[in-house]
Amino acid sequence: METKQTEKLGIKNFILGIQHLLAMFGATVLVPILTGLDISVALFSAGVGTLIFHCCTKFKVPVFLGSSFAFIPPIVSVISTYGSVQYAQGGIIVAGLLYVLFSLLVNKIGVDNIKKLMPAQVVGPMIIVIGLNLVPIAFGNAKTNFLISGVTLGSALLISKFGRGFLKQLNIILAIIIGYVLTMLIDKSLIDIANIAQASWLSMPNFTLPKFDIGAIMMIAPIVIAVFMEHIGDITTNGQVVGQDFIKDPGLNRTLLGDGLATMFAGLVGGPANTTYGENTGVLAMTKNYNPRNLEIAALFAIILSFIGKVSGFLSSIPVPVMGGISLMLYCMISLIGVKAIKIEKVKFNWKNILVIAVILFLGLYATYLQPILKFDIAIPITDDIPFGGLSLAAVVGILLNYVLNKFFK
Repeated sequence: METKQTEKLGIKNFILGIQHLLAMFGATVLVPILTGLDISVALFSAGVGTLIFHCCTKFKVPVFLGSSFAFIPPIVSVISTYGSVQYAQGGIIVAGLLYVLFSLLVNKIGVDNIKKLMPAQVVGPMIIVIGLNLVPIAFGNAKTNFLISGVTLGSALLISKFGRGFLKQLNIILAIIIGYVLTMLIDKSLIDIANIAQASWLSMPNFTLPKFDIGAIMMIAPIVIAVFMEHIGDITTNGQVVGQDFIKDPGLNRTLLGDGLATMFAGLVGGPANTTYGENTGVLAMTKNYNPRNLEIAALFAIILSFIGKVSGFLSSIPVPVMGGISLMLYCMISLIGVKAIKIEKVKFNWKNILVIAVILFLGLYATYLQPILKFDIAIPITDDIPFGGLSLAAVVGILLNYVLNKFFK
């Protein structure tokens, strides 16, 4: 087991760094592909964000920060409503700022008190809502060619189930390759070859500056409430693998600060919100090498890769049904994480917790599944165009309801 941070860097560190790059690559580029953000900017902001995180955590925590799936629904909604990624960037910056404020709050009142305010019966269903709200989008992409999407989805599931070691870590990338090859064999019209041909070998990522609007901010920023607990879980898991308590040293306040500043930077340049990656924690467990320098090398490789235009060109040519098949798996996995959170924390299914879970699920899923049928909005108007509803409303109501029930009903 290697944990020394002062060991001399050698070829082994660069090889392990590349392995970490491969582990995070599929998920990190998938978010911009699904949302319409620039792939190269996502790679650049992931690399720089990881380095920011390591600086904030005294270079002690072996973590890679990549694109967060939790922010996909509001980013897509904001871009659809405003017709510009810049308003989504403004919301992402505010979300990062909330992370920074959380870090100050944790430092002031402690982790346990925060957990009391946002227990598993609140956070779990919120995560479930994030995943289930994305399923119709994934299905819409998958149905463009059920054969291709089905083979892609099946490949990812089979590799995840029966793959071993590093092969299992590459299940998403391998499934996309299989789906891509199948598309070339049966329907080349689904592949936009022009994107690859027109892309330069070396090019500047398409950086953009943010714009701020209260409606867009209210759609994106509340997601932080859900991913806050996810962050605690990721850092705890990472510490268990390494054999150190990173919640205490360097401290949860520092890891939150690093995550927040990295997300603010991503929003500033046009990338998706960042989050700590479990994929790379899996690599740590597999290699038994916990040197944070390896993750920093991976971050540098990601930055370099962001300036190679052909990479973005190829990734943007991935067929819609291929991404639909992969997305179905990933979005369902997000929801399962919420179910797992409820199970791991051993939430008691008494009437209070059942009511909190039911209210969050109802409010969070209403706009996607019930509103088209019932033709009735459940939202609080913020502006003429943007209502305060969906997950944002579900999160606020869920936290308040859980507090009131446990405060006044024993």
